[in-house]
Amino acid sequence: MRLGINLGYWGTGMDGDNLAVAQEADRLGYDVCWAAEAYGSDGPTVLSWVAARTERIDVGSAIFQIPARAPAMTAMTAATLDSLSGGRFRLGLGVSGPQVSEGWYGVKFDKPLSRTREYVEIVRKAMSRERLSYEGEHWTLPLPGGPGKPIKLTVHPQREHIPLYIAAIGPKNLEQTGEIADGALLIFPSAEHLESTAISPLRAGREKAGLTMEGFDVCPTLPLAVGDDVPALADTFRPYTALYVGGMGSRKQNFYNRLAQRMGYEKEAAEIQEKYLGGDRDGAAAAVPHELIDRTTLLGSVERIADRMQAYAAAGVTTLTLAPAGFTLDERVAGLRAGTEALERAGLA
Repeated sequence: MRLGINLGYWGTGMDGDNLAVAQEADRLGYDVCWAAEAYGSDGPTVLSWVAARTERIDVGSAIFQIPARAPAMTAMTAATLDSLSGGRFRLGLGVSGPQVSEGWYGVKFDKPLSRTREYVEIVRKAMSRERLSYEGEHWTLPLPGGPGKPIKLTVHPQREHIPLYIAAIGPKNLEQTGEIADGALLIFPSAEHLESTAISPLRAGREKAGLTMEGFDVCPTLPLAVGDDVPALADTFRPYTALYVGGMGSRKQNFYNRLAQRMGYEKEAAEIQEKYLGGDRDGAAAAVPHELIDRTTLLGSVERIADRMQAYAAAGVTTLTLAPAGFTLDERVAGLRAGTEALERAGLA
């Protein structure tokens, strides 16, 4: 099993340390450094900066938001980043959510599965440097009846095939991801529930495409905190879990809330959402079960984290992306080093 590092979003107060964290991950032999975007910092700028200041580690978008860019623009960006980084770019895509898609980008959040499928087809066709023409439900290239003509990408990516990942949570999205992508970006993964909540639908999609799970990258992100007091460490992640389960979406469309329900926390997920959307964020955080946090993070001693890593590897994870907690650079670097030590102790390095 390989290790990755997720820098999260720029603008969260730790920006000055992020490059040093990426460089330390590069030195320690981490496989990939991911950066996110929502409605603040954009992914390509961050990734180009990190790629320019590192030597070996891959850089990946987790995620580029589909409503933010035309698919041809994403192909251009991916090809450019792959070329500039010397073949170290991984393209992660996702539809975001209805609030961001419609509120920030002005793009209707409808038919996300078919939109994602068409987007991936166009991006891959453009990156292959074919002349770009496409007829679909969501995109038609060139536009009919106008001066447009099929054009091909002028930039040559470093590699013939840039790995393409999709951020997926729901069963149907996971199945489609297994069918059309090279990897899946997962969040709030529990090793105990991973087969039912992610691996099984991914495998179904692979089988639909006539493929196996061999070579497919199952890549969840887990917060990590090292220490002896596991309950206290878990409490630091209560606001984070409450935000996603309770507030990342509406009452009708919160994919993270549904995931918590599929893991057996139906009553708790409903209470967290009710309190969060009602303005009681402290109450929402207090309502998060310790077990839910413990199962979706890496907490405790290096030995305990190593045991959890073994469970994730046995469940089918191939790249474990860490998000080390800490308010200082030293704390985050210590988390990176603990991750490497735990992987070695688990016999997975």
